[in-house]
Amino acid sequence: MRILMTGGAGTLGSNLIDRYLPQGHEILVIDNFATGNKGNVPPMDGLQVIEGSVADKDLVDQAFASFKPELVINSAAAYKDPSDWQEDTATNVTGSIYVAKAALEHGVKRLINFQTALAYGRPDVVPIPVTHPNRPFTSYGISKLAGENFLMMSGLDVVSLRLANITGPRLAIGPIPTFYQRLKAGKGCFCSETVRDFLDLEDFLVLMDKVIDFDAPTGVFNVSTGEGKSIKDVFDAVVSYLGIELAEEVPVVPCGDDDVPAVVLDASETMKAFDWQPQYGFEETIQRVLQWYDRYGVTDVFSHLSKPIGHED
Repeated sequence: MRILMTGGAGTLGSNLIDRYLPQGHEILVIDNFATGNKGNVPPMDGLQVIEGSVADKDLVDQAFASFKPELVINSAAAYKDPSDWQEDTATNVTGSIYVAKAALEHGVKRLINFQTALAYGRPDVVPIPVTHPNRPFTSYGISKLAGENFLMMSGLDVVSLRLANITGPRLAIGPIPTFYQRLKAGKGCFCSETVRDFLDLEDFLVLMDKVIDFDAPTGVFNVSTGEGKSIKDVFDAVVSYLGIELAEEVPVVPCGDDDVPAVVLDASETMKAFDWQPQYGFEETIQRVLQWYDRYGVTDVFSHLSKPIGHED
């Protein structure tokens, strides 16, 4: 089929390209490379790349008109600067609207949206069920939820996946690449006093194979193992993998004002709806991505969070 992918130069998009091009699908990527990496989308047969923003209506309309996609994967997201509300809104809200309108006009059969678990805000219960109230409080979470809401009311067949920390090749956000880079360079680290869920990218790709089926369920779904691990657990796993002896204990700092103490998703409804079950546990998931870093290195590391005072470096 013809797949139009926004944000295709990011971790998830580029791995989906690696999976779907060999299967004979044609793919068109729209990416402004604010966080995506051009090196993730080199010239390949069956792949077209447009450099630009989904907030550019003319660009989006022209891409849909020329490519005529059957499936859209909306992976574009702005999160690089927590204080840049305008950019977050332009990409996450206005861009989603332009994509939805173009998809409607050109008869797209299904739209898959990648959503942040931060849409839930600070949860009342963990693991967080998909029925939990949405209470985002950051620019990233607020704008991504608004974009999702517009997609869900569009009349398209929409599957919006609220994602755990998907962990695999080209991951360039979060504690795993940060700890790996800094520890290898002999730099200090700190851990936030938070808990997160980590899903192996291969398990995510297996789910995506089911989600892209035009006859598969639509709606909002959590994607996770449902198992929470502390950021200190992640740090310890990286230290163990690298075989490093620490001179002193790593500082564990309180959760920041723009962070959430525990984000662990209940994906039981997703498992039932798609007959899907994650196969990789936490330790193997971390080890697999670290082995990839050993071979290929780490690109720029981004975060949607502000750095704690005293830990700017």
